[in-house]
Amino acid sequence: MTQIKLSSPFCPTIPIRVGIVGTGYAASARAEALKTDGRSLLVSVAGNTLKNTKEFCQKYQAQLSTSWQQLVEREDLDLVIISTINRDHGAIACAAIENDKHIIVEYPLSLDSTEAESLISLASQKNRLLHVEHIELLGGLHNAIKQSLPAIGQVFYARYVTINSKQPAPQKWTYKSSLFGFPFVGALSRLHRFTELFGEVDTVNCHSQFWYTEADLYKACLCSAQLRFSNGVMGESVYGKGETFWQSENIFTLYGEAGTLIFTPQHGQLLQGEKTQIIEVGARSGLFAQDTKMVIEYLLERTALYVTPEASLYSLKVAELARKSAQAS
Repeated sequence: MTQIKLSSPFCPTIPIRVGIVGTGYAASARAEALKTDGRSLLVSVAGNTLKNTKEFCQKYQAQLSTSWQQLVEREDLDLVIISTINRDHGAIACAAIENDKHIIVEYPLSLDSTEAESLISLASQKNRLLHVEHIELLGGLHNAIKQSLPAIGQVFYARYVTINSKQPAPQKWTYKSSLFGFPFVGALSRLHRFTELFGEVDTVNCHSQFWYTEADLYKACLCSAQLRFSNGVMGESVYGKGETFWQSENIFTLYGEAGTLIFTPQHGQLLQGEKTQIIEVGARSGLFAQDTKMVIEYLLERTALYVTPEASLYSLKVAELARKSAQAS
């Protein structure tokens, strides 16, 4: 494919040449998005296992890099997408930025907020894009909540419960503390929804429980965090997954002085006295593609993105406070 020179020094050529670290669901969604956008080209992929990486590269006609270290050092890449285990996000992002690459990283940016903060600073110094994906903010559920909030007046309490029953629990990295991180860090979107809606957090209290089968592998976890926001809103996030749960649940309830909102991923309800109003919730499909398209347009045209790395960092700091609270309780 012939490259076209552009006048912008931020991304001087089109197509944007992309490398992906990872071969799982998110990486596949990114590759599909790149394949359908003529402004980008997937050049190389690095994965955790050779077999999966070969199959991925064959499917998307990409070159195989034997390691993420090799991939980020390639001179024929403009953008690196990090879609691998959470533990490695920070190290890969740092190496990629040092090698003058723009970055997309699935949340969290790092398992440590100090490292995440230094990466944001490094990207700014190097004039590289560092985009932390938070596709929950693009989804129909979050947008329906934001649009519906004025109807219930002053919000004073919000509760978000996500329970994922797994029978049996999979023996994969998302059930390993060293690879996934503390649950509210690894599943950062559970808290990021709150901080995006209600802003600054004053206090954090958290309790957690794990059912371990090995030293670094659990079959279930449960975390409950209580947040007090500067604007007076009290928030509670409950996150659980694994075998000890016999039914999945996903519900976001917001209590306001003029009504109550109850949302599931499929639909919402506005309750005001005896009156109930059904609220439509948009589809959840295609969000990785939407996120990828927005990054491409930012690199080529400097159009606005929907989230900043600083906003993600703030949620990560709240998640760290939740972890410290849980460990102290």
